[in-house]
Amino acid sequence: MIYVAIGAFFGAVSRYAVSHKIDSKLKTNFPYGTLCVNVIGSFILGYIIGIKMTDSITLLLGTGFMGAFTTFSTFKIESFKYLLDKKWILFTIYILSTYGFGILFAFLGYRLFS
Repeated sequence: MIYVAIGAFFGAVSRYAVSHKIDSKLKTNFPYGTLCVNVIGSFILGYIIGIKMTDSITLLLGTGFMGAFTTFSTFKIESFKYLLDKKWILFTIYILSTYGFGILFAFLGYRLFS
C-alpha cells in the first residue's frame, strides 16, 4: 500500500500542476486540462502495462501515480455541467474526445513499448 500511496501523492500534485498550467495558458471554458491529463495518463499507463514492469513498480506508477494523475470524477462532473447547461455539442465533443483519444493513446502506449 505504501507504493500506491507514494505514487498517488505525486500523481495528484502532478495532475493539478499540468491541468492548471494548460487551463491557464488556454483561458477557455472547455476543460482542456482534464482532457490532456486523461489522454497523457492513458498513454503512460499503456506504456507501463506494455513494458511489463515489476509488481511493485506497477503499483507505484500504474495504480498510484497514474490513478491519481488521471481523473475520472472531474471528467464526469465537467460532462454533467455541460448536460445541466444544455450544451449538447460541447458535451458530445468532450465525451467522444476523452474516451476516443484515451483508448487510442492507451493502445499506442501499449503497442509502441510491448
